[in-house]
Order: sequence, then C-alpha cells, then structure tokens
Amino acid sequence: MRDDHERLRDILEAIDAILKYARRGKTAFESDELIQTWILHHLLILGEVATGLSDSFREQSDHMPWRKIIGMRNILIHHYFGIDLKAVWDVVDIELPKLKEAIDALL
Repeated sequence: MRDDHERLRDILEAIDAILKYARRGKTAFESDELIQTWILHHLLILGEVATGLSDSFREQSDHMPWRKIIGMRNILIHHYFGIDLKAVWDVVDIELPKLKEAIDALL
C-alpha cells in the first residue's frame, strides 16, 4: 500500500502530465480531442490519488482543496458526456499551478 507521501508524488506526476500538454494553450485544448482526453485522464488520476490519501493526512492538511479535487473526479467520472471544457481549462490553467506549489510545500 502506498503511503501519503508517495501519493503526493503521484499527484505531482499527474499535474506534470497535464501541464505537459496544457502548455500548448487553450486553443489546442479546445480543438484537440486527444489533448482533452489526456488532460481529463490525468485529472481523474489526480482525484483518485487524492481519494486514497489517509483521512488523518487530509485532516492535517485541511487547507488543501481535497474535497474539490475528489469532487471534480466524481463529476468527470459520472457526467462524462456533460463535461464543461471551459471549467476544466480554468482548473488546469488557474488551479493546477497553485496545487503543484502547495503539494511541493507539503513534501
């Protein structure tokens, strides 16, 4: 079983994978189904990993948006055909860099 620090590194890997293609910009994201799929897949991984963090760790790091991360994963899984790509892009463009910085600080 992976411990919380290993899971945090998994989150960083997912963020890096997302940012690899997000660097191509919003227009590429909106027009390229493969980039959309890549980014959505890694957002799902990020949410799944956050779900696996221990309750005690999540409580100790309650300043982190764990509920929002897990909630986004649930939306992406259960509302696949109704995904708001603008909202996804906003998360990728605005929130992920902040999350990456916060995870780095936790490690």
